[in-house]
Amino acid sequence: MKADPVKLEIFKSLYSSVAEEMGISLRRSAFSPNIKERRDYSCAVFNREGVLIAQGDHMPVHLGSMPMSVRAALDTVTLGPGDIVVLNDPYAGGTHLPDVTMVAAVFEGELKKGPAAKTSGKHLFYVANRAHHADIGGSTPGSMGKADDIFQEGVRIPPVRLMIGGRVNDDVMRLITANVRLPEERMGDLTAQLGAIATGRGRLLEIVERYGFREADEYASHLIDYTARMMRSVLREIPDGVYKAEDYLDNDGYSDERVRISAKVTISGDSATVDFSGSSPQVRGPINAVEAITVSAVYYVFRCLIRADVPASWGILDPIKVIAPAGTVVNARPPAAVAGGNVETSQRIVDTLMLALSKAIPDRIPAASQGTMNNLTMGGADSRSGNQFAYYETVAGGMGARPGLDGISAIHTHMTNSLNTPAEAMEYAYPMRVTRYSIRKGSGGEGAYRGGDGVIREIELLTDARVTVLSDRRITRPYGLSGGSSGAAGRTELIQDGVATELGGKESVTAKAGSRIRVESPGGGGWGKKYH
Repeated sequence: MKADPVKLEIFKSLYSSVAEEMGISLRRSAFSPNIKERRDYSCAVFNREGVLIAQGDHMPVHLGSMPMSVRAALDTVTLGPGDIVVLNDPYAGGTHLPDVTMVAAVFEGELKKGPAAKTSGKHLFYVANRAHHADIGGSTPGSMGKADDIFQEGVRIPPVRLMIGGRVNDDVMRLITANVRLPEERMGDLTAQLGAIATGRGRLLEIVERYGFREADEYASHLIDYTARMMRSVLREIPDGVYKAEDYLDNDGYSDERVRISAKVTISGDSATVDFSGSSPQVRGPINAVEAITVSAVYYVFRCLIRADVPASWGILDPIKVIAPAGTVVNARPPAAVAGGNVETSQRIVDTLMLALSKAIPDRIPAASQGTMNNLTMGGADSRSGNQFAYYETVAGGMGARPGLDGISAIHTHMTNSLNTPAEAMEYAYPMRVTRYSIRKGSGGEGAYRGGDGVIREIELLTDARVTVLSDRRITRPYGLSGGSSGAAGRTELIQDGVATELGGKESVTAKAGSRIRVESPGGGGWGKKYH
């Protein structure tokens, strides 16, 4: 059936609104500042075959990876009415262990009868959400430490049912909460995710009640096809050819050797192949990316090329083939440590793809943004209460300058879309104080258009704590384009007993009460030659 353009727009808004409302439900009911303040989560809607229809404008790193978690869940567990699967295994469609995903089927009749009641047995859709938990166990508070295998990074959850027939599986909930540092907070955040699933189920069934499943399902397919057509149209605008680029991560935290990301983008008519052959073999440190992360980065970059407002459906990748050789840093195999693949390697994959595409469409590609999430985790015993605490945050930086526009300062870019934790919320929740938060003037690269500046964020500890830094662009600087200069590299300092010590990009230290952690994030690269 040919799609009616008016109805297509209506259903685009309907499905997107379901994902967005799930996100609102999750954020408002979550316990941890990382979810309710930083909004480190994503929600999505899938058709009855498990194909992505729409995803909220939440975290770009989840765009192409959540569908792989849904597929892993469906391949492992038979979902019945009222069932919800939970998983975080990076080697089963996940990203890294702190990202916990939930998946549920939507069955006909659930809205009127309730999830535990008998339904027709016909499933209509799937809904899923993913949230970054501030601690998921492992050797360091915050579960983002300098590990050399996945067993040190936290509890690994294969696809299992956390809810069965509308009732919480207490055995699984107890198993998870027994292996983390803040069991009450984890239980609260997991319960918020369960609630968001219920919100998505209800809204999808309301759509079916209003339009009928046949029409709702047809227009879900139309939306996927529409997005694929839009992507093909964009690819036809790019000159046919082979475009190559390399960029590097500073190191893996154990060796000083740079880690190479190599990309070859082949454009042929309305299709593309992205080949990462030549990238470094998987490394000892925690910056290995699983395949889901690499696919997600490709998804993000090519979606950025579409000028129109299209749904975040799987149609984006329909005309794009991704080659990520197994055993490399872009498709690591167990038991490689992967915590930083999600947050650091994903950013470098984007930088490399952008650099390759700049050779094909230079007037549409910005200079490199900061290229790191500046992950900072701190944890220990809260001297105010005696309870354990785990703080996690990513720190914003400079956006790369664009053709015709300066870069934006102090902003999260590319694979992250989170907010900062407000100082008031942070100081209320954790034994720490924000002593400085400002723009890092002059850190953006020079050019006809200047790169955005990074930030300076300084935090004072009010108790002894374990501090972990997982970052990059401390050595390799964000590149400029078309004659623009590179942005400034980042740095992190521990100021203890009046002495400032520069920390490595991937390092974990014990800090005393009264110590300060100072993060200076990288600036973005400049674009174009600057003429005086």
